[in-house]
Amino acid sequence: MKPSQAHKTENADSVEQHNPVPKIVLALVCGLLVWAISYILIERADGSAALGDRRDLAALAAPAGQGRVADGKLLFAANCQACHQASGQGIPGVFPPLAGSPWVNDDPDRLAQILLHGMTGPLEVLGTTYNGAMPAFGEQFSDQEIAALATHIRSQWGNGAAPVEAARIAAARAASVAQKAPWHGGEALQAFTTTGGAPKP
Repeated sequence: MKPSQAHKTENADSVEQHNPVPKIVLALVCGLLVWAISYILIERADGSAALGDRRDLAALAAPAGQGRVADGKLLFAANCQACHQASGQGIPGVFPPLAGSPWVNDDPDRLAQILLHGMTGPLEVLGTTYNGAMPAFGEQFSDQEIAALATHIRSQWGNGAAPVEAARIAAARAASVAQKAPWHGGEALQAFTTTGGAPKP
């Protein structure tokens, strides 16, 4: 094969082409950067509360129980849902259901005592005996927060019990001030509430 023929069969060497970023994309990126920087410089941390969850600054700054609105749904999701499930059905044989439970729907003082001090030992719910442990929320939550949590539980999953007021939780807390450990078994708690241990406000 002649050299001129071999040269004709070879491909040309590749050359990196110049492909600049489109001007419209550059303009968009620059505009976003300018907006972000100006937003950070102009906006104030103590600006309008209407841009958030619509609570005013006084309510947000207030200590628990003094103007702050407790959200029972959020409290349940953060503290109870893992065991009792979003459906309120619990886990069979492990964690009791809240849906249709007389411990939830009947005497609110019993529910208040469970939330305040927790529960261990055997507890019969809807014909099934559970023997687990529930943590206490009395030191963690205010009366308003426990009332909101109890009210949420008593109004979900087909439950139709009356709301629980913070004053009732305060009375239940005062009546059981000597209770330093979780309630052991449903019978102990039932005896406490039926003998007047938890006075009605």
